[in-house]
Amino acid sequence: MSQETMTRAWEVLQDAYQAQMEGDYERAEELYLSSLDLHPTAEAHTFLGWTYHFQGRIEDAIVACKRAIELDPDFGNPYNDIGAYLIELGRFDEAISWLKEATGARRYEPRHFPHYNLGRAYLAKEMYAQAMRAFQDSLQIEPRYGLARQALDSLRRMVN
Repeated sequence: MSQETMTRAWEVLQDAYQAQMEGDYERAEELYLSSLDLHPTAEAHTFLGWTYHFQGRIEDAIVACKRAIELDPDFGNPYNDIGAYLIELGRFDEAISWLKEATGARRYEPRHFPHYNLGRAYLAKEMYAQAMRAFQDSLQIEPRYGLARQALDSLRRMVN
């Protein structure tokens, strides 16, 4: 594959991301698929999954993230995203295993997200000590993360 083709794929991916941020999910999907046709990347599959999620196509989002993992098992974002999608579906045990994978991924930013999502899954399962620890881990990585702070404060009020 030529450098020119790879560069063009990244440019199309950036255009897709912009369309996604603007809420034009059909255009984003079309552009992500074009980027993938040029040069398949874990990032394009992951962001395509995110677009599917915004369209309410959660199972398609999970499939896209699994394709991302096949391409780059070290990329942590799709593991976290699958976990978050499974939380939405109420499949907490499955979510926990994916989120644990995300916390250990070699290539992943922002690292505090899977810990926060683990906390959400544990909280839903009424595993309060584990939830508290996960929210604390999230805040240790990113002390300004408001959602984790709110979740931890709420959990503390609930168990005290």
